[in-house]
Amino acid sequence: MSRRRLDPAAQRRGQVLASRLTQARRASGRSAEAVARSAGISVETVRSIEKGRTSTPEFFTVAALATELGLSLDELYTFVRHPSRSDLRAPGDPSVGASG
Repeated sequence: MSRRRLDPAAQRRGQVLASRLTQARRASGRSAEAVARSAGISVETVRSIEKGRTSTPEFFTVAALATELGLSLDELYTFVRHPSRSDLRAPGDPSVGASG
């Protein structure tokens, strides 16, 4: 069974989520491996989310990452639903989080 293709808005929300989680992890000074270990998920899952390969991660995965990174789920939801222009860059873009 194949997954249904996401609409562009859902893809964009996944990109913004990836961007925010990556920003928070980098700001914490922790590696993807350290965050994954503390959150009880695989490092491949963290990398897949951060690189935008997983646009719709499981709720409990997002909750575990948010907890480890000191983000409230309310804050994360608001951020994803109402991103600023700088948050709309691709997750792999080195300028993510830069003003502009």
